[in-house]
Amino acid sequence: MASPGIVVIFQWAPRLTVSQNNKKDMARPDLSRVPGWYHSYINQVQENDLMKAMKTQTVSFIKFLKKLPAEKRNYRYAKNKWTIKELLQHIIDAERIFAYRALCFARNDTTPLPGFDENSYAGNAKTAKRDWYDMLEEFKALRKSNELLFGSFDKKQSDSTGTACGKPVYVLAIGFIIVGHINHHVNVIKERYLAR
Repeated sequence: MASPGIVVIFQWAPRLTVSQNNKKDMARPDLSRVPGWYHSYINQVQENDLMKAMKTQTVSFIKFLKKLPAEKRNYRYAKNKWTIKELLQHIIDAERIFAYRALCFARNDTTPLPGFDENSYAGNAKTAKRDWYDMLEEFKALRKSNELLFGSFDKKQSDSTGTACGKPVYVLAIGFIIVGHINHHVNVIKERYLAR
């Protein structure tokens, strides 16, 4: 019991864990059910299990971003190319959009979803004004949310199909696209930004 005049504040914070019940249902995507332009992203994911791929990538990607030299964050390797900060903002924006698509399809929403103009998003993000470490925190929070989201899907939900960009795609594939999209951009950063 607290002494008079002392306020005791209890903060409830639930432990966030990804259910293991659905892990066995997360196999590799069937590429015949995915638009061709996403195949290269899916093929860049080495793991066969989506949840393992997401969790492994979260740790390695944050470590990679933290080690980037500060002077490289606003570097662009050619005129009209994105800076690394803009690339990170693009990754965050794209992951949000992909996760929303997965949520809609898993909930059996048949509304066709639009594509998005990544260059328009980048041009309007005002990334140069953002703090690098705030962006890292935003990515970590977003990824944790998506690990929980995809971890909650059962086999039927993971297999649910919807329409985005005028083409059918399904939930499990979207999870692999999210992981492969980051792998693609990490390779771009290594080859075009850090090798110069």
